Amino acid sequence: MPVDAMILPKAPVEKLIREAGATRVSDGAAIELAETLEKIGIEISAKAIKLSKHAGRKTVTAEDIKLARQQ
Repeated sequence: MPVDAMILPKAPVEKLIREAGATRVSDGAAIELAETLEKIGIEISAKAIKLSKHAGRKTVTAEDIKLARQQ
């Protein structure tokens, strides 16, 4: 995925890696984690959408996300 097509900004992703204990973070590491997080986020969102539709709702709720994450 091209860097300009990323949804998540690089700086907050770098901050996540630093919060995990890194003192330095390469651009490549931040980009790779951002792409991974985006993919996981889209997969969970798709499951949550199915759950909300199954419940007869158009709105995705926090509970839908929690349930989708557990699946």
